[in-house]
Amino acid sequence: MLNPISAAFKIAKKEKRPALLTYTVAGDGSKKQSLNILKSISENVDILEVGVPHNTPVADGSQIQTSAYRAIKNGIKINDIFNIIKKFKKSDKNKPVILMGYYNMIFQYGENKYINKCKASGVNGLIVVDLPWPENKNFAKKCKSKSIYFIQLLSPTTTNKRLRKIIKDSHQMIYFISMLSTTGGKLKVTPNEILKNYNKIKKIDPKKQTVIGFGITEKTIGKLKSADGLVVGSAICKEITRSLNNRQNPVTNVSRLVKNLKKKTT
Repeated sequence: MLNPISAAFKIAKKEKRPALLTYTVAGDGSKKQSLNILKSISENVDILEVGVPHNTPVADGSQIQTSAYRAIKNGIKINDIFNIIKKFKKSDKNKPVILMGYYNMIFQYGENKYINKCKASGVNGLIVVDLPWPENKNFAKKCKSKSIYFIQLLSPTTTNKRLRKIIKDSHQMIYFISMLSTTGGKLKVTPNEILKNYNKIKKIDPKKQTVIGFGITEKTIGKLKSADGLVVGSAICKEITRSLNNRQNPVTNVSRLVKNLKKKTT
């Protein structure tokens, strides 16, 4: 059976557009709001990335850090995250979900237990920010045995030799970090430069789906439409913060933002 992540890319390609991936932090706002946001945006999103809140998120900028802090303050635990995903999957069983987090939490929870919980709750892919190749090879193998994609990260400074080795070992989806920065930073390079690096990756293995993340907003998304997929995270977390500060409903406002993002990919 085709992993739902691959199925989502297939649909997007057929519709001649990049897949839209969104990132939200599990438990942001509240557990209930977090679940309702996933449900509300699901119609306009191809793949949902759900972040595991961490108190030292080294790859994340201020917007995602703020979301993570709120979720931790609200008492979110790892089993709550699995429950949120499980409940979401009851409402949309075919929508792919990628869980994104840090290895320390997986190590403490137990690798095998974590992967089994992912499988049971309906997680289709994993991104582990601080577990690089080749250190992740054994963990990635465990994920593959449960039909869960382990998504490798590539950056603009990854050497050609290393690129080839990582891509060869990667599962069907690859995540290209557009620039050297934390998430949410303004693009320090032009869309053309990003696509130049992106195309270098695609030439190595055109069959693997490569998404671009970091610095993607309503303003920049339309200029990167030739990619297999585009990830928007900080802009969504920022909208949740704005909504909560203004005592507005984040579910409604995030849903509107994501609908606009989808329009700009077509």
